[in-house]
Amino acid sequence: MNGWAHHLIIAPVLLPLAAAAVLLFIDERSRMTKGLVSSAAALLLVVVSFVLFRIESGPNDFEGVYLLGNWMAPFGIVLVLDALSALMLLLTSLLGLAALVYSLARWHTVGAHFHTMFQLLLMGVNGAFLTGDLFNLFVFFEVMLAASYGLLLHGSGPLRVKAGMHYIAVNLAAALLFLIGVSLIYGTTGTLNMADLAARIPDIEPDRRMLMEAGAGVLGIAFLIKAGMWPLCFWLPTAYSAASAPVAGVFAILSKLGIYVILRLTMLLFGDGPSAGFGANVLLYGGIATLAFGIIGVLASQALGRLAGFSVLVSSGTLLMVLGINDGAVSSGALLYLVSSTLTIGAFFMLIELVERGQDAGANVLAVTMEAYGDADADEPEEGDGVTMPGTMAILGTCFAACGILLAGLPPLSGFVAKFAMLSAMMGTGAIGVPPTAAVWTLVVLVILSGVASLIAMTRAGIRTFWGSIEGTVPRVLVIEIVPVMFLLGLTLLLTIQAGPAMQYMDTTIRTLATPSTYIDAVKNATVISDYDDKPKTSTEGAD
Repeated sequence: MNGWAHHLIIAPVLLPLAAAAVLLFIDERSRMTKGLVSSAAALLLVVVSFVLFRIESGPNDFEGVYLLGNWMAPFGIVLVLDALSALMLLLTSLLGLAALVYSLARWHTVGAHFHTMFQLLLMGVNGAFLTGDLFNLFVFFEVMLAASYGLLLHGSGPLRVKAGMHYIAVNLAAALLFLIGVSLIYGTTGTLNMADLAARIPDIEPDRRMLMEAGAGVLGIAFLIKAGMWPLCFWLPTAYSAASAPVAGVFAILSKLGIYVILRLTMLLFGDGPSAGFGANVLLYGGIATLAFGIIGVLASQALGRLAGFSVLVSSGTLLMVLGINDGAVSSGALLYLVSSTLTIGAFFMLIELVERGQDAGANVLAVTMEAYGDADADEPEEGDGVTMPGTMAILGTCFAACGILLAGLPPLSGFVAKFAMLSAMMGTGAIGVPPTAAVWTLVVLVILSGVASLIAMTRAGIRTFWGSIEGTVPRVLVIEIVPVMFLLGLTLLLTIQAGPAMQYMDTTIRTLATPSTYIDAVKNATVISDYDDKPKTSTEGAD
């Protein structure tokens, strides 16, 4: 990656930052202007992310290291683009564009500085995916959290404010743990650059290693809170279901940020050496508990918002279990599942508002009561009578069914492809004479049960909403609201059609992560332009 393409690495951070700064100078009464500027920035971010993704997935060497300020690693700030970060950047930009377009219908007008906070959220998430050192990971993490606080409270209301206060308190505690963990790691290793840290860890003395691992454990807890691992996840379903529809949609990527950091640090720092496998059991058993808790929550949820919130926990629990098992073939399927579930849950959060529009809480409670006890006085339609479904309800019903199929992992969409890839990889060990372990069998059973639970819950909710609605009103849905939902669901269809190339990309990504030396050498050998002559230097050569 050379020339202009190399400078694109910093664009996913600078572009939303510049857009946020410009939006601050536009009067809040100019809603249309702010919406156009923010949408243009989000669309350009998609283009940049797609170009970086295509460059990284092409036949080239690993050269995606950007030295900010022209300072060599580990002394300067480093951004690193590899297959995993390029994938997450593209996923974030697509989800962000869909949520932003959806918000233009009405949500961006119900509070101040919505677009500025939205762009800062994208900046923080993109920076966390690209950064090559723990200190700047904390900086971008805080930028993302600060923006998410305002976005969650956007639109006010007592339920949203109450959930927002809980969300803020929990994430402030996570930020404090982040600082403690980073301080312990820096005190024992003397560096926060990830590549330099990975190179130093094998040579740490045993007594200092214990303190370093303690710091890594504290740091891990901060990201497990964000990923929603049980018992650190009780805030998540309430907070996500209370957020406005576009905000909840883009929040679907935030739990995956926790998964990304855990995957990155686990494979880079603890892939081999004396600390190999550090934290694997915590991820495995924590993932089992999270997945079981998510299944129970999905079955118990009567409100669609809480159903979507617990679906986030099901996704996180599945991914955490796979990280705990630490099998390359299973991890490839898990990456595909990460992409598919994020797109699905983002679309589902936005679809929920459209489906529930025009319904009130009393009608929902009455529907649950009638489902449980029946209604002897209900008017039965005469034989031969029929009811036509309006076009709006037909479109919403089709999108709802697609979300149900994806969440349950039924064929033929990408949810099935991803789960089949994971399950076949886990069961494939028996074909080569190595029986699956108890942990693998547990994951197989829970993944299947999670699909069954999602199918039951979505079918029940669909019947109640589309076939057994008490009010029988047709919601007023704008094109600008339904198109983002269809766009995200269309991406899952594209992922299904291109399942072969997608799995090849995931396999390549996992193999790259499994060889930390590739990452370490790329950062250490990154070229620094000399101030004294035209000869480039690498970080291993030092300054003149």
